[in-house]
Amino acid sequence: MKAIKPSAYARFLNALDSLDRMSPSKKLDSVEEQLLNHIYLASVNGETLLVGDVILLEKFGSQATLHGRLKNLVSKGFIQLVDDKADGRRKSVHITAKAEKYYQQLSECLSKATRL
Repeated sequence: MKAIKPSAYARFLNALDSLDRMSPSKKLDSVEEQLLNHIYLASVNGETLLVGDVILLEKFGSQATLHGRLKNLVSKGFIQLVDDKADGRRKSVHITAKAEKYYQQLSECLSKATRL
């Protein structure tokens, strides 16, 4: 089979693969990745997300699935849950410095892939 010239997207996927190989224990599954993307975009847009809001996002899975994925993202260090000072039953979801670094690395991969 003849090899085709890699597109910018193929170069980006190769860069992502190399990032995943550098820290395989911290690799996100597809639901965690989609959920983290949603939380990150809300953070970038200045929105405050509550845990209750996140577990109601049916497009990512059931409430039990989402609750488990939130716990995984906390244990992997990508998000933190902060208690509301006025109402202890409410927790907001915040991106950590580790998640910001992750998105910076993704941005660098994308920039490199499109420069060639």
